[in-house]
Amino acid sequence: MADLTITQVAVKYNVNPDTVRYYERVGLIPKVPRKENGNRYYPDSLQHWLEMLVCLRHSGVSVEVLHDYTELILQGDATLETRKELLQEQVTVLKQRQADIQRSIERLEHKISLCQLPLTKVRGL
Repeated sequence: MADLTITQVAVKYNVNPDTVRYYERVGLIPKVPRKENGNRYYPDSLQHWLEMLVCLRHSGVSVEVLHDYTELILQGDATLETRKELLQEQVTVLKQRQADIQRSIERLEHKISLCQLPLTKVRGL
């Protein structure tokens, strides 16, 4: 991958450039290098980092938990088990949310099917 500008990285990960700047400002992204003109650029390592943040954020992880996770990564391999547990907890949350959404879809599809029946069948006539 090539170095990307903030606009390019925002497009790549479907986020607003202000979101990327915010992640940097609150310490979720390690120091972002700048070119001589002062513009940020994102090498491969930071692109992967941002991809991880966006994935976790889209899965519902709070900024506070993201901050904790970032700190764990920066502490190195000694935190692998803690990071694994954090990610496993998030998978559990997402699976529950997925099950809840599936139940809602099934209920709505049932309601839609009732709307397609003749009125006499819906009323049991």
